[in-house]
Amino acid sequence: MSDLLENFKHRLAAGELLLGDGAWGTQLQALGLDLEQCPEEWNATRPDKVKQVAMSYLQAGADFCLTNTFGANYYRLSRFALADRVRELNLAGLALSRQVASECGRPVIASVGPTGEFIEPEGLLKEREMYSAFHEQMEALAEGGAQAVLIETMYVLDEALAAVRAARDLGLFCLASMTYDSTAHGFRTMLGTSVEEATKALDAAGADVVGTNCGNGIAQITEIVRLMRPLTRKPLLARANAGLPEKEGKKCVYHDGPEFMASKVGELRAAGAAIIGGCCGTTPEHIRAFRYAIDGLDIGIEDDCSC
Repeated sequence: MSDLLENFKHRLAAGELLLGDGAWGTQLQALGLDLEQCPEEWNATRPDKVKQVAMSYLQAGADFCLTNTFGANYYRLSRFALADRVRELNLAGLALSRQVASECGRPVIASVGPTGEFIEPEGLLKEREMYSAFHEQMEALAEGGAQAVLIETMYVLDEALAAVRAARDLGLFCLASMTYDSTAHGFRTMLGTSVEEATKALDAAGADVVGTNCGNGIAQITEIVRLMRPLTRKPLLARANAGLPEKEGKKCVYHDGPEFMASKVGELRAAGAAIIGGCCGTTPEHIRAFRYAIDGLDIGIEDDCSC
């Protein structure tokens, strides 16, 4: 796996546009995960379904895949009375993606999402407690062989910085991605941090890649990337939702289809993105369409390519 990551980093440094995978949560839900269930518990109870998600994205043409470990930190797992299984569920989630990716000759980047808590004074946690939660999760991932992490869907800069510091302390290649809202004062995080402030802070903290994901469709993500590009020399990651969700009954439905999103890949690249992929609502069909767009082929939905 080391050689696979080194090849990934070489391609990134060479300026190649790389393609990640798409949504995991909505894909697991499509396979039967209940909204009240812990997605990461499926690493132990439904490993076949978890591997199915990873394989579907790699077969669609992704250059790497993530892991079903987004919420596998102490605080999120505590909501499901699973806080004592941080190590187990991270090791299992990583092993499942690594098994599939190794068959395809592609690297794995471990997913690390937010804790759902806040650091003082907005919340009750001290900074060292937040850092400790990320360190515990990433230490387990590193034990399992992870060499890179995607710190994603971060709404609060202080939390993202604590996660980046934990990744750097463990020697992990670190991609750090914030989520922004469109406001009257431009794109800002939940607590009002601007794109400029967050991008510069993540760069200074040592993130190897800086990015944005979730909360926005591809047009808004493209604009955020355009704002980020002059602020850092680091590669930029961009992962858009399949549009904004709409409630239909008990389900959230996303309406931006594969062809539409793939038609915007050129604009996203021109804005400065080095790594693209999909977030909520995107599917293997979206990633396949992205692959065709990147490769300069006609966009269309065809049979899965083999690994």
